[in-house]
Amino acid sequence: MQADIHPNYQETKVTCGCGNTFETRSTRPELRVDICNACHPFYTGKLKFVDTAGRIDKFKKKFAAAGYASLGKKK
Repeated sequence: MQADIHPNYQETKVTCGCGNTFETRSTRPELRVDICNACHPFYTGKLKFVDTAGRIDKFKKKFAAAGYASLGKKK
């Protein structure tokens, strides 16, 4: 390996939006994540929507009046 071309690989503190923290190794000293294994629906078995900027509400309002007609065959 060549000297002085590799990044510094160090202990990293990871902080999740749910409050969970854990230690790992990375090139960055600190990481902030939105979802971790303590709050991810796949690992917890609980359904949780992560709604960014009200996108779920916008989708429901857009397709609420149309019902299933919007899913019909296109001409």
